[in-house]
Amino acid sequence: MDAKVIEELAQRENIDPRTLAERLTSGEVVVVKNRKRNIAPMAVGKGTGVKVNANLGASTESADLEAELDKLRAAEDAGADTVMDLSDGGDLTTIRKAIIENSRLPVGTVPIYEAVVESARKYHDYLKMTASDIMDVLRRQAEQGVDFFTIHSGITRALVNHRHPNSRLGGIVSRGGALLTRWILANDKENPLYEHFDEILAIAKEYDIVLSLGDGMRPGALHDSLDSFQTGELYVLGELTLRAREKGVQVIIEGPGHVPINEIETNMRLQKAACHGAPFYVLGPLVTDIALGYDHIAGAIGGAIAAMNGADFLCIVTPREHLGQPDSQDIRDGVIASRIAAHAVDLLRNPKQKERDRLMSAARRRRDWRTVRDLSIDPATVDRKLGAMPTADMCSMCGEYCPLKVMDTVDS
Repeated sequence: MDAKVIEELAQRENIDPRTLAERLTSGEVVVVKNRKRNIAPMAVGKGTGVKVNANLGASTESADLEAELDKLRAAEDAGADTVMDLSDGGDLTTIRKAIIENSRLPVGTVPIYEAVVESARKYHDYLKMTASDIMDVLRRQAEQGVDFFTIHSGITRALVNHRHPNSRLGGIVSRGGALLTRWILANDKENPLYEHFDEILAIAKEYDIVLSLGDGMRPGALHDSLDSFQTGELYVLGELTLRAREKGVQVIIEGPGHVPINEIETNMRLQKAACHGAPFYVLGPLVTDIALGYDHIAGAIGGAIAAMNGADFLCIVTPREHLGQPDSQDIRDGVIASRIAAHAVDLLRNPKQKERDRLMSAARRRRDWRTVRDLSIDPATVDRKLGAMPTADMCSMCGEYCPLKVMDTVDS
């Protein structure tokens, strides 16, 4: 990698350039940026700031390009580091092209979605999909400028056949995982994403695309955490990580999912060991199954604990998770919740992060409302909650009995 890029990333991440270069070489850190895109590269992994991804995407029930662009703007305004287009409805090429052209952030996709949609249209049954169909999609998306791919290569024929996937309490909740599992069972063949992994590596290498090795068997219920499907897939991902590194392809690993709070540390340590220190990208994890409407909070709790124990990249969970298609406000709420979790851990990872909190505390003590607002993680919400910027030397909570105001009268 270019020395100038390493210097810039090291300065941004507050890491010694030599240390960053070593971690890039070992695969503990990756840099996300397709060769064809003119955006700032982003570092993810050991010692870097915890990054936050926002999922966008049209569905078969709701396919509105402007709505997706609104979500993109909401994600960027709320401070996301990356976005993913998970569309499986509407004009997929047009939607993805618009998101890539309008995004100043790295953009990821799950190519199997488009391969399934195209195969269903072409053959009238996606189960007739071939490896060539999938590779054609990968090449087109790479050429279009996608920066990272989620590839569910860890779902093998042996894993699917060792016991019936429907024996799980929560079933398979990964869309890509379910589609591929059904394809394997229906065709009694190996997963094309596993069987043709070398071809995928060649495409990723050509465009310098990061492969996010997907957790198609992630637990969708606390009861299924660390079961044989999740752990079996994880060990396959460890094997694939080494194969990718041998070909010079950057890899991150995707993780759970729904995880009991006392198992998060075990999940993180297991992944780092099984996948040779590769950066870990987690969905949440959600620490309870019953937080409908508040899953962004459940996910932020799990995300903070996960990042404390080695996770490097948090995928947002929105308030509408498990309920329906999120809108732009849901995206904003999910990003802010995950950013709070990430910042809480970055305070330990990067000493420079502490300065903002120190300045906030000093501004609160002075009742300096303008500075308090500007330093907050979401100034727009502060504006909404405060209304007009207070001019009084107090707030409406304590009024004249403000403890800080009271203590100002005490002699030093």
